[in-house]
Amino acid sequence: MADITDAELDAFVSEGSSNAGELRASSARYDSKSKRIVVELTNGCTFAFPPSLAQGLESATDAELAEIEVLGAGYGLHWERLDVDFTVQGLISGVFGTASWMARRAGKATSAAKAAAARANRAKGGRPPKSARR
Repeated sequence: MADITDAELDAFVSEGSSNAGELRASSARYDSKSKRIVVELTNGCTFAFPPSLAQGLESATDAELAEIEVLGAGYGLHWERLDVDFTVQGLISGVFGTASWMARRAGKATSAAKAAAARANRAKGGRPPKSARR
C-alpha cells in the first residue's frame, strides 16, 4: 500500500474528493433503445436498470420515464409526473420498491423447478390445513 503524504491528503479533501466513495448521481437518463434507466455516478461508474423492476416505473411510458430528475446533490432520482422517488444508494443496493411490494414481486418468480415442486406437492395432497401445521 502506498503512503499518502499530509499534503496529498489535504489536496484530496480540498478538491472535494473525500466523497468519492459515496454513491451519488451526476446525471440520469432513460435509454429507450436498451429500455434502461442509466445513472452516471460522480465516481465515474455507470449503473443501469430496467424500469420494469422498479415500483411505480413498471408500466410508465417512454416519455414519462425520460422525465427523470437528479435531486439532493445526486442522492435521489425523481419522476414528477409519476410521483416516484428513489435513492441512488437504494437502487444500487437492489431496493426497487417498498418491502411489501418487493416481497410480492419475489413470489412471482417461476421456474421449471418451482413448477415441478408444485406438481409433486399437489400429488401428495397439497399443503395440510393450518390446524395440522406446527
